Amino acid sequence: MRIDALLASGATRSFEFFPPKSDEESATLATTLHDLEPLQPSFVSVTYRGGAESRQRTFDLVSRIQNEGQLTAMAHLICVGHTIQELRDTLTTYSEHGIDNVMALGGDVPEGDGAIRSDLAYAVELVTLAREVGNFAIGVAAHPMGHPRSTSLSSDRDFLAAKLDLADFAVTQFFFQPDEWVDLVNDLADRGVTKPVLPGIMPVTTLGGISRMAMMGAAVPEGLAARLVAADERGGPAGVRAEGILAATELCAQILAEGAPGLHFYTLNRSTATREIYANLFGKEGG
Repeated sequence: MRIDALLASGATRSFEFFPPKSDEESATLATTLHDLEPLQPSFVSVTYRGGAESRQRTFDLVSRIQNEGQLTAMAHLICVGHTIQELRDTLTTYSEHGIDNVMALGGDVPEGDGAIRSDLAYAVELVTLAREVGNFAIGVAAHPMGHPRSTSLSSDRDFLAAKLDLADFAVTQFFFQPDEWVDLVNDLADRGVTKPVLPGIMPVTTLGGISRMAMMGAAVPEGLAARLVAADERGGPAGVRAEGILAATELCAQILAEGAPGLHFYTLNRSTATREIYANLFGKEGG
């Protein structure tokens, strides 16, 4: 099904995966998909890092999910490292194989001297191209605290509003405080854009995750960091994990109460934490 239609019919639950690079990763992902299937997710999202090999892995995984007929899948696509013709060809292939849902992203610009050609600079251009190629449901990324390359939060909101005006929905970077999602949605509404913005959820389950989250663009608030440190002092790594799951559950409950159109879980290709949060919220463990 198209994700815009799913969102129009009620709150969604979705999970994000990355394509495996090895037999071991493939086995882990297969187990994860099996474990999450009983939760009946509205859709699953498959990431993409760029390049022909990664593009093929994304296509293969999305196609397999679609062909098995149990789950709706969305394929990521990025501007960085591609000519317009390559992007057009990829979108055409998706359309021809019945892949109706696409996440249009700018992508991370590579560091160092290894410059690569990118005909499109911004995700809004990729959204426009996707509209030309096929009848896709198109998602875009949103950053509650602003994109790292934005000059200001206000300008970031302006660009996001323009992008989302052309797309069908947005999925946020992970965040840890409900006000971050509420403020983002309100800022978009002030700009006349009221399309669904799905909150992205990723629990912090280790003390090391505190610094990793900051490196990934979403700093863990001091209050949550203090909770995790205190949990470690009480119960070690298991205590940290339990506290992180509880904090993520609280966040989900709060933003659902604020009217979130669903929840999007970043799984890192593992199901346990996601299933625990899901069970806390909805009483289902998914096997």
